[in-house]
Amino acid sequence: MNSNAGITPGDRVFIEDLKIETVIGIFDWERKIRQTVSLDIEMAWDVKAAAQTDHIDQALDYKSVAKRLIAFVSGSEFQLVETLAEQCAQIVLDEFQVPWIRLRLSKPGAVRGSRNVGVVIERRRS
Repeated sequence: MNSNAGITPGDRVFIEDLKIETVIGIFDWERKIRQTVSLDIEMAWDVKAAAQTDHIDQALDYKSVAKRLIAFVSGSEFQLVETLAEQCAQIVLDEFQVPWIRLRLSKPGAVRGSRNVGVVIERRRS
């Protein structure tokens, strides 16, 4: 992977509607079942080097990001979507050297009458 020091504003790599089964929720019944959460992730990444070389070593490997998050989320047991979102964002920032992330974590069907609820967070590497 490259350092992304000279990232071009607007370059983004994204993963949309990554569905993962996990234990999430504050109610007793939620602690006994697995529920689906959905992640939409935008990551700042300079795609110019990858485009020029046509080589994965210069790209942000979104498959690796997805596999890492699937492993983490499916093994987690958080109460709040806020905590899960923060942890996921931190993994991507730290382990994949992404300078900026916007992560939307949805919990479909959590509120009767709504299709989705969740959080959207944006974080930068410090």
